[in-house]
Amino acid sequence: MSSSLDDSSFVTKVVVITGAGRGLGRSHAIEFARRGARVVVNDLGGAVDGTGSGPTAQTVVDEIREMGGEACANTDSVTTQEGAAAIIGTAMENYGRVDILVNNAGILRDKTFANISIENFREVLDVHLMGSVLVTKAAWPVMRDNNWGRVVFTSSGSGIFGNFGQSNYASAKMGLIGLMNVLVLEGASKGIKVNTLAPGALTRMTESLQDTNRQGRPEQVSPAVLYLCSEEAPQGVILQAADGRFSRIRLNIGEAVDLGPEVTFEDLMSVRHELGLD
Repeated sequence: MSSSLDDSSFVTKVVVITGAGRGLGRSHAIEFARRGARVVVNDLGGAVDGTGSGPTAQTVVDEIREMGGEACANTDSVTTQEGAAAIIGTAMENYGRVDILVNNAGILRDKTFANISIENFREVLDVHLMGSVLVTKAAWPVMRDNNWGRVVFTSSGSGIFGNFGQSNYASAKMGLIGLMNVLVLEGASKGIKVNTLAPGALTRMTESLQDTNRQGRPEQVSPAVLYLCSEEAPQGVILQAADGRFSRIRLNIGEAVDLGPEVTFEDLMSVRHELGLD
C-alpha cells in the first residue's frame, strides 16, 4: 500500500465508515483517503465481542493525516439512534455533507442455536442489522437532499450461505440483503445507489473460524468497496471479495412448474424432482 496520496477519484466526497478502527474498515478508510476523500472513522475500539473501548479510530485518523489525507474520529455506538445521529453529525459538523456510507461495524457472539442466549442473539442483530439501519436512516435525508449518495452494507458468505454456530450472524447478514433491495427502490429517484459487500479477509473477527489460511488480507477487499461507491457503481449488487478474487452473488428464482388452480399435495409431490426439492 502506498503511504501517500496518489489519486483524486474521490476528492470531493465525504465518506463515513463504521467499525473503521481495524481490519476491513481501517483498510477502506485508508484507501478512500488516498484517493482524496474526507473520511469519518467511526469505531468504539472494543474487543471482537463488542465489549470495552479504545483509541483505534484516532489511530487510523493519525495514519491518514500522516500520509496527507483528511479525516476525523468518532467513537459513538451504531446501536442507538443517538449514536447513529452523532456519527452522521460528526461528518456534517466537520465537512458539511455525507456522500458515502460504508456500514462495516460488527461483533461476534458465536454459539450453536441450541446454546445461544436470546441476549447474545439480539446483540449481534443490534450491531450488524439495526446498527446499519440506524446509521443509514441518519444519513438518508442528507443524501436525498444532495440527490446523490452511496450506501454499502457488509454481509458475508457465512451469513448468506450459513456457517455452523452463527445463526445470529447469518440472520443479521441476510436481513441486510432485504434492506438493500428495498432501499434500491426507494433511493433510485434521488441518485442514491445501495449495494452489499460480502467480504472474506483475515481479521480479528474471522481468525477463529475454520479455513482461515485461505482468507486474504483486508487490502484485497477494499477495491470492491471503492467500486461500489464510485460514479460507475452498480445498483442492488451483492459483490463477494476475497483474496483478490471477486464474484457476484445472485438470489435467483428457478423455473416454475404450473400445476393449475386446483393443485393438490399429491400434484406437488409428483414434480418435486423437477423443482429440485428432493
